[in-house]
Amino acid sequence: MQKLNDLSRSPIPLDPDGTLIAVIELSLVELARRRIVPGVERQPLKKLEADESALLKLLDRWREEAKKAGHWIERIAVAFEAGRDGFWLARWLRARDIEAHVIHASSVAVSREHRRAKTDRLDTELLKRSFLGWLRGERDHCKMVPIPTIKDEDAKRPNREHESLVGEQSRIVNRMKAALIRLGVRGFNPKLKKAAERLDGLRTPEGEPIPPNTLAEMRRDMVRRRLISDQIRQIEDARLELLKQAPNDGPHAMVHLLARIIGVGVETADMLVQEVLSRSMRDRRAVARYAGLTGSPDESGRRRREKGLTRSGNARVRRGMIQLAWRFLMFQKDSTLAQWFRARTESARGTRKTMIVALARKLLIALWRLVREGVVPDGVVLRPA
Repeated sequence: MQKLNDLSRSPIPLDPDGTLIAVIELSLVELARRRIVPGVERQPLKKLEADESALLKLLDRWREEAKKAGHWIERIAVAFEAGRDGFWLARWLRARDIEAHVIHASSVAVSREHRRAKTDRLDTELLKRSFLGWLRGERDHCKMVPIPTIKDEDAKRPNREHESLVGEQSRIVNRMKAALIRLGVRGFNPKLKKAAERLDGLRTPEGEPIPPNTLAEMRRDMVRRRLISDQIRQIEDARLELLKQAPNDGPHAMVHLLARIIGVGVETADMLVQEVLSRSMRDRRAVARYAGLTGSPDESGRRRREKGLTRSGNARVRRGMIQLAWRFLMFQKDSTLAQWFRARTESARGTRKTMIVALARKLLIALWRLVREGVVPDGVVLRPA
């Protein structure tokens, strides 16, 4: 999901006489909408099934009600909160000449002093007030999420599926090892090609064979792991083929450029390009905030403390950059960033985990400048083109 950085689109001045405003609380089962129709005093809150055609009919009906009241509608503004349903509704509405906006969920201020009531009616009322303030030009009321195209969303799927499959493969291997360790069997690698053939020959410390139920479970896990491994290989092969077919395409050119850095593989480069580097960022601070690699200070009067990472950015980018930062120290020892890290931590070994986050932030900004401006980080060694 897109976070709070570089999200705001320029608000459009609000014309109260010629604008029909609708706020939608979108869920899987219903659409709760509150609307403001020029010339019509009543503003009821209603619910309807998740049917985009029914929503369009309601917008047309409200347009006619305003027309009968003597107000000609020149603009319809619709907003809903970003969530599980994604951006399909915003794209669908925009294709029908309806101004649609997606409100970032965490950008709307709510009371945190005590427990509060939360219903669709209260949520839509809060969203309506925030949306009206944003339309008036008061940008601090809420933030709007850029609406991606279907192509942009689809480009992220291979990397995210690859990450999910790798995690599932690791869980299967760990489960198989744990099952054997409970029987006292160690040193067996279930990832080897001939691992299935060696199962029958395994013996516990008591000299007994693997129990039948455990053996059957191990065989099923091996079949499942082999299937997942084949799917991972298919994703990687398809990505390489796509990069070969269109090497000069915008995102593909970025992937090729990042993959030239020793220590950065195609998988990491593709993840960074699709998740963050291909986005339109305002400046380096916006890049760091999007990745969730900035601090969260807590200041009140003389009290000043740091509460750690904000964790409000893209979790995939944050995890990937911290892993890449450790790998960067191994493969780019002579770079300026690696020397900066060693100078800060050589006399204070306990700060390595804290400083690796700072290195990840600096490295992400350096990679952003590389793909945007062509500026190679100082001391970084590149592979031949």
